[in-house]
Amino acid sequence: MSAVKACFDVTDKLFQLLHRQSADRDQTITAIEALLEQRETLLANMKAPFTEEEQQLGREIIKRNAVIDMELKKLKATIQKDMQSLTKKKDSVDKYVNPYASIQMDGVFYDRKN
Repeated sequence: MSAVKACFDVTDKLFQLLHRQSADRDQTITAIEALLEQRETLLANMKAPFTEEEQQLGREIIKRNAVIDMELKKLKATIQKDMQSLTKKKDSVDKYVNPYASIQMDGVFYDRKN
């Protein structure tokens, strides 16, 4: 199997994985990382000249890569949103448990009478 065909197969698996994201996000991210590493090594092994079929597969890889990039950006945005939400919840719980923890003591002075 040529490097281009193998790269196309890995790209296709990645494309399918991103379109059917499962409920277990950690497992999905692990699978995405593994596929990206495989694809990186395959891209490094590609050497010209390419046949017409390999050129066609290369064009398809480029098209799918654009969609993959967009889906990865969406996944990153959802992860960031979840992290921000978790931070807000943590801050809210901390303020509820100890409401006086965030009070600053600036500007306080003591009036001493002699």
